[in-house]
Amino acid sequence: MKTNIIVENLKCNGCANTIRKDVGHLPGVEAVEVNVNSGCVTITHSHEAVALAVRAKLMHLGYPEVDSVHGVSKLALNARSYVSCAVGKMS
Repeated sequence: MKTNIIVENLKCNGCANTIRKDVGHLPGVEAVEVNVNSGCVTITHSHEAVALAVRAKLMHLGYPEVDSVHGVSKLALNARSYVSCAVGKMS
Protein backbone atom coordinates (compact mmCIF):
# COMPACT_ATOMS: atom_id res chain seq x y z
CA MET A 1 0.00 0.00 0.00
CA LYS A 2 1.00 3.63 -0.50
CA THR A 3 0.49 6.53 1.87
CA ASN A 4 1.13 10.23 1.19
CA ILE A 5 2.04 12.38 4.19
CA ILE A 6 2.32 16.16 3.81
CA VAL A 7 4.89 17.38 6.32
CA GLU A 8 6.07 20.70 7.70
CA ASN A 9 9.67 22.01 7.80
CA LEU A 10 10.81 20.19 4.64
CA LYS A 11 13.24 22.71 3.16
CA CYS A 12 15.85 21.06 0.97
CA ASN A 13 17.50 17.88 -0.28
CA GLY A 14 19.36 17.55 3.03
CA CYS A 15 15.99 17.17 4.73
CA ALA A 16 14.90 14.72 2.04
CA ASN A 17 18.06 12.61 2.47
CA THR A 18 17.51 12.33 6.22
CA ILE A 19 13.88 11.31 5.72
CA ARG A 20 14.73 8.74 3.04
CA LYS A 21 17.49 7.20 5.16
CA ASP A 22 15.76 7.14 8.55
CA VAL A 23 12.26 6.25 7.37
CA GLY A 24 13.61 3.74 4.84
CA HIS A 25 15.15 1.68 7.65
CA LEU A 26 11.85 1.19 9.48
CA PRO A 27 10.46 -2.37 9.38
CA GLY A 28 7.72 -2.76 6.78
CA VAL A 29 8.78 0.26 4.70
CA GLU A 30 9.42 -0.84 1.13
CA ALA A 31 10.10 2.55 -0.51
CA VAL A 32 10.27 6.24 0.40
CA GLU A 33 9.80 9.13 -2.02
CA VAL A 34 10.23 12.75 -0.92
CA ASN A 35 9.03 15.77 -2.91
CA VAL A 36 10.69 18.85 -1.42
CA ASN A 37 8.55 21.28 -3.44
CA SER A 38 5.21 19.91 -2.25
CA GLY A 39 6.36 18.73 1.19
CA CYS A 40 4.99 15.28 0.41
CA VAL A 41 6.53 12.07 1.72
CA THR A 42 5.18 8.98 -0.05
CA ILE A 43 5.81 5.61 1.51
CA THR A 44 5.15 2.17 0.12
CA HIS A 45 4.56 -0.17 3.04
CA SER A 46 3.20 -3.53 4.08
CA HIS A 47 0.35 -2.52 6.44
CA GLU A 48 -1.30 0.47 8.15
CA ALA A 49 0.67 0.13 11.40
CA VAL A 50 3.79 0.98 9.39
CA ALA A 51 2.27 4.31 8.35
CA LEU A 52 1.73 5.16 12.03
CA ALA A 53 5.37 4.33 12.80
CA VAL A 54 6.48 6.51 9.88
CA ARG A 55 4.42 9.46 11.15
CA ALA A 56 6.03 9.06 14.59
CA LYS A 57 9.53 8.90 13.05
CA LEU A 58 8.88 11.99 10.94
CA MET A 59 7.73 13.84 14.06
CA HIS A 60 10.88 12.73 15.91
CA LEU A 61 13.04 14.04 13.06
CA GLY A 62 11.27 17.42 13.12
CA TYR A 63 8.94 16.90 10.14
CA PRO A 64 5.43 16.57 11.62
CA GLU A 65 2.38 16.05 9.47
CA VAL A 66 0.81 19.40 8.53
CA ASP A 67 -1.48 20.79 11.26
CA SER A 68 -0.62 18.02 13.73
CA VAL A 69 1.26 20.24 16.22
CA HIS A 70 0.92 23.83 17.39
CA GLY A 71 2.56 26.40 19.66
CA VAL A 72 5.84 25.73 21.43
CA SER A 73 5.95 22.12 20.21
CA LYS A 74 5.83 23.36 16.64
CA LEU A 75 8.78 25.70 17.27
CA ALA A 76 10.80 22.91 18.89
CA LEU A 77 10.16 20.59 15.94
CA ASN A 78 11.15 23.35 13.52
CA ALA A 79 14.49 23.66 15.35
CA ARG A 80 14.94 19.88 15.32
CA SER A 81 14.35 19.82 11.56
CA TYR A 82 17.39 22.08 11.06
CA VAL A 83 19.57 19.50 12.81
CA SER A 84 18.09 16.69 10.69
CA CYS A 85 18.65 18.82 7.60
CA ALA A 86 22.33 19.37 8.45
CA VAL A 87 22.84 15.65 9.04
CA GLY A 88 21.22 14.91 5.67
CA LYS A 89 23.53 17.36 3.91
CA MET A 90 26.59 15.61 5.36
CA SER A 91 25.52 12.13 4.25
